[in-house]
Amino acid sequence: MEIWPGNPYPLGATYDGAGVNFALFSEIADGVELCLVGEDGDETRVAMTEVDGHVWHCYLPGIQDGQRYGYRVYGPHNPQEGLRCNPSKLLLDPYAKAFDGGLDGDESLFSYRFEDPDVYNDDDSLGHTMLSVVVNPFFDWGHDRPPRHEYHESVIYETHVKGLTMTHPDVPDEIRGTYAALGHPSIVDHLTSLGVTAVELLPVHQFVQDSSLLDKGLRNYWGYNTIGFLAPHNEYAGSGTDGQQVSEFKAMVKALHDADIEVILDVVYNHTAEGSELGPTIAFRGIDNTAYYRLVDDDKSHYYDTTGTGNSLLMRNPHVLQLIMDSLRYWVTEMHVDGFRFDLAATLARQFHEVDKLSAFFDIIQQDPVISQVKLIAEPWDLGDGGYQVGNFPPLWTEWNGKYRDSVRDFWRGEASALGEFASRLSGSSDLYAHSGRRPIASINFVTAHDGFTLRDLVSYNEKHNEANGEDNNDGESHNRSWNCGVEGPTDDPEVSALRTRQQRNFIATLLLSQGVPMLSHGDEVSRTQGGNNNVYCQDNEISWLDWELDAEEQSLLDFTRAVINLRREHPTFRRRRFFDGDANHGGSSDQGDIEWYSPGGTPMNELDWRNGYARTLMVFLNGQAISAPDERGRPVVDDHFLLLFNAHYEPVEFTVPPELYDGKWQVALNTAAAEDDPETAYESGMTIDVPSRSMLVLQAELTD
Repeated sequence: MEIWPGNPYPLGATYDGAGVNFALFSEIADGVELCLVGEDGDETRVAMTEVDGHVWHCYLPGIQDGQRYGYRVYGPHNPQEGLRCNPSKLLLDPYAKAFDGGLDGDESLFSYRFEDPDVYNDDDSLGHTMLSVVVNPFFDWGHDRPPRHEYHESVIYETHVKGLTMTHPDVPDEIRGTYAALGHPSIVDHLTSLGVTAVELLPVHQFVQDSSLLDKGLRNYWGYNTIGFLAPHNEYAGSGTDGQQVSEFKAMVKALHDADIEVILDVVYNHTAEGSELGPTIAFRGIDNTAYYRLVDDDKSHYYDTTGTGNSLLMRNPHVLQLIMDSLRYWVTEMHVDGFRFDLAATLARQFHEVDKLSAFFDIIQQDPVISQVKLIAEPWDLGDGGYQVGNFPPLWTEWNGKYRDSVRDFWRGEASALGEFASRLSGSSDLYAHSGRRPIASINFVTAHDGFTLRDLVSYNEKHNEANGEDNNDGESHNRSWNCGVEGPTDDPEVSALRTRQQRNFIATLLLSQGVPMLSHGDEVSRTQGGNNNVYCQDNEISWLDWELDAEEQSLLDFTRAVINLRREHPTFRRRRFFDGDANHGGSSDQGDIEWYSPGGTPMNELDWRNGYARTLMVFLNGQAISAPDERGRPVVDDHFLLLFNAHYEPVEFTVPPELYDGKWQVALNTAAAEDDPETAYESGMTIDVPSRSMLVLQAELTD
């Protein structure tokens, strides 16, 4: 075999049409072998003798795309010092663009004996591990352009490639659960008719199946178990796994872009699938353990874990930061994605042990000309000390607003003393973001997400029901801020069913008409249930998949959701680019009059009203003539007035339309207590309105054409 020196950059396997350049970083290695694996499983080893800046490299002319390969790294093995090289383990390329196969859980994948973890295991893992694959980077993107929706115009739809598409009747059986299915016209039509502007995909980076789950007959469904940061997960490919998954993913992105829908990836850069010191040696651990992982200072045989998965990546190491940035740039420039949601992002900010807003990770994101221009969404917490960081990320970032979720849930289930914080969340959470110069778009508002109850289950269960997970219902969150409306689980009681439907509408309307960026969890628009399971990470089956056979009630909720999204889209009053004047303190009215808060009696809220722990009603006036921020072209924005009436009380409440706001008639724009709004219904200033229990009414004063 002809072997050329090649180049140390770029890292990974780079196909140029005539051959492949291979490059692997390892500072600890004494020697590295590139291993080419044939279709029959035979292995050809190539010694890599060229080393520059701790990067081992070579170029092999004649090698084609589809070639499967791995590495064997020779070096010290002393776990007490954090050194875990083991050349008997065929290692994955951290920069591989595709992977073939999977792990089978065999003991050869581990560097120790199961019966005695202190005994070195030199069994060869070839045949039991997955393989890296050389890919062809060429793809006809045509005229693909990113939609580039501004944050304040965005409606994000958190979804799962497989869960969304597995049961859709119009998706061909052979591609269900794949990237091709997500790009299928039937799925795209649902997204466009719903009105969402972006899909946020649960992890599609290559992840591995946990042997502990497979032993129980379960599977890793969510995918928060990454092993390849530049490779689309091979099990979501319907066209093959010898690199075809890359072109299939690109075709999906192109189809969504054609429909003016952005693609945001949920990415897991805080840890890897290798787990704790008892996990397998499949990539980073065997390549350079001390460079990639955060180790316990006084015992380097153990990993410092702030993620709950067994390990955390070492964010102060420049090669780890390079891997993350190279991965992010690859997904933007080569795969054309439009943004990222960073799982457990507080861990990424731990340069040492504490969370640091000035960490190197934030610095390199801020200065990067590519990544700084896409959507960046943080899950602003982890499991370590001081890990809850909602409101504390730098100005470039938006955040999952966990306080929004908690406050809105509390308000609609009738919790005491919830009114003041509910008002803050409804108006954009200026108390969390204004102090650092950020705007309402910093808040990604959500009521439900993949982790926890679905919206239907939120109003149907007081307790989690995770028995199917095989952990005796001990997994998952126990404090869900849910309310079952009087009956636990399914019911034939028409009053309970009607209340649950009304509550779902309340949550959807509140979410979509709040200031900030709304995120809808897939299936909530059709009342999807998981049977009370609030932790379906291991349920790759009908429990977690969206059921597309809709009954009349589910279809009605879908129509309602479409209507609310359309209301938000048509009226900039609900998606302002700046905070209201004085909204953080909930005065009776603001200086500019852009927002005013009223009691049900039609009088401005006073301090006693806000402090009333039993208050569960609120009326909010949004002045469409006082939108302070101009549009993107600098033109003043003018809209209709809106009056939002919230009644979370268990009885109907009489509201009085404040007489000083507007002389004309108020039309009903939205009513969560009615299946259809009556266009003939109108109210005048000073009139009273009976708002049913646990419902929301939106009135509109039509001032503009």
